[in-house]
Amino acid sequence: MCGVFGIFGHPEAANLTYLGLHALQHRGQESAGIATSDGRQLSLHRGMGHVIDVFPPEHIERLRGTNAIGHVRYSTAGGSFLKNAQPIAVEYARGSVALAHNGNLTNADDLRERLEARGSIFQTTSDTEVIVHLLAKSEQKSPEDRIADALSRVQGAYSLLCLTPSSLIAVRDPRGFRPLCLGRMPAEGSWVVTSEPSSFDLIDAKYERDLEPGEMIVIDERGLRSLRPFASARQSMCIFEYVYFARPDSILDGISVYEARKNLGRRLAATHPVEADVAIPVPDSGVPATIGYAEQAGIPFELGLVRSHYVGRTFIEPQQSIRHFGVRLKLNPIASVLRGKRVVVVDDSIVRGTTSRKIVKMLRDAGAREVHLRISSPPTRWPCYYGIDTPTRSELIAATHTIEEINQYVTSNSLAYLSLEDMRAAVLDARTAAPEGRRALPVANEGSGERSFCDACWSGRYPVEFTPHPRQRQMSLLDF
Repeated sequence: MCGVFGIFGHPEAANLTYLGLHALQHRGQESAGIATSDGRQLSLHRGMGHVIDVFPPEHIERLRGTNAIGHVRYSTAGGSFLKNAQPIAVEYARGSVALAHNGNLTNADDLRERLEARGSIFQTTSDTEVIVHLLAKSEQKSPEDRIADALSRVQGAYSLLCLTPSSLIAVRDPRGFRPLCLGRMPAEGSWVVTSEPSSFDLIDAKYERDLEPGEMIVIDERGLRSLRPFASARQSMCIFEYVYFARPDSILDGISVYEARKNLGRRLAATHPVEADVAIPVPDSGVPATIGYAEQAGIPFELGLVRSHYVGRTFIEPQQSIRHFGVRLKLNPIASVLRGKRVVVVDDSIVRGTTSRKIVKMLRDAGAREVHLRISSPPTRWPCYYGIDTPTRSELIAATHTIEEINQYVTSNSLAYLSLEDMRAAVLDARTAAPEGRRALPVANEGSGERSFCDACWSGRYPVEFTPHPRQRQMSLLDF
C-alpha cells in the first residue's frame, strides 16, 4: 500500500514531490525516496523513515531538474531495508530509468527465478526490481513500449511511475487494484500524478481525472498522451482503500472516501443496533464510520480515545513487537467520557485481535460499564496478495474462530461486523457525493456490486489467481 507521486515540467519538482509525499505519508512510513531528471541524467536520494526525516533541505537542493517521482514505502514484498527503498534507479544499455511502484506482483518470485537462471543479478528483495529486469531485457525501442512489454509479463497489482531523462510514464494495472490520479498546475502547465488527490490540494494542483484501469500515460516534451497497451479486464479496485487505507479527504474513482465511511457506519447501526449511551471511534480511520453510526442510532458521538499523532499507524508497522507496543503508545482513553457508560466503539477491521483486546481492556479500566464492538467491514478471513500485509491465514483471527469466539477473546460485551453486501452498497452509494468532474468509473455488474471491487480478504474470491511460491509458504503462529 505504498504511495507514489510524480511531476513533469516544474522548476521546483523536488520540493513539490517532497510536499506531495507528505500528503501520502499514511500510505507508507518505512522509507521514502525521490528521483529527479534535468533532461540529461537522473538524481536520486532515498532513506529509511518518514519523509521529513529523509529529506533535510540540503538533500532536496541536490535533486535538480524539472521532472521527478517520489515514493513512500510500506513493505509487502521484500523486507524493510534501505536496499528496498524506492524509487529504484538504474543505468542499463538503453540509458537510465527510475521506477516507483504501489502494489504487489503475484508472480514475482517465479519471474525472479527465471531471470536469475538467465544471468540477472538482483540487488534487492523487492518485487519492483523484477519489472526493472524485464524492462532492461525488452527489445522494444521506446520507453513506453519497453514498459508495456515488461508489464505484460507480470500479474497482480501495480500503479507505477517511471522516470527517464526526458519523460514521465504512469501506468495503472488492467484491474485497477490501486488508485492513481492525474492533475495539473495551470499556471506552470505542469502535469502531476499521485496515488491520492489529497496531494493536489497541498501543492495547488487541479484534479483532472483518475487513470483508468489498464491505462498508460506518457508525458514528455510533446505533451501528454494516453495509451491502452493491455487487454481489458474486470475492474477490481481494492475496497479496503475506502474502509481504511486512503485519506478521508480523498476521492478515488469518483467515490468520496469520507462519505463511504459514514455510509459504512450508518449501515452498521441499522443492521447491528445496541442500547448504548455513547459511540466512540478508534481513531483516526474509525471516525467517519462512528459519525455515521451515531447519526443513524441517535446516540451521542464522543472522542473516548485520544490518539498520539507522533506514532505511526500500528496496522502497517513491520514488526509484531512494534505493533503491540504501538497500541499502548498510540491511544489513551478519556475517563470522563467513558465512566459508567455503555459504550459502542467502532473500528474499521479486526486482523489479529490483539489490538482490539487491548482497546477493550483500556476502555474498561477507564470506567466503561459496557463495551460493544462494531466493525465497519466483514470478518477478515483471507490473506491479501495485492499489497496489504496479511500474508497468511494463520495470522487472521476470523479465519479460525467464530464471531462469538472472537467476542470472548477481545472481552467485549458484544461484537458485530458489517456484511459484505452492505459494505459494497455503502461504498457504491458514496458515488453521489463526489464533486462534479469526479465521476466514478463504470463498474461490472453494477446492480449488485459483485466483483466491482476486490474484496478477496473477506470473500476469498481472488480476481487474479495466486499460487504461493515455496518461499512464501512459511506459516506464522496465530497470536491468540
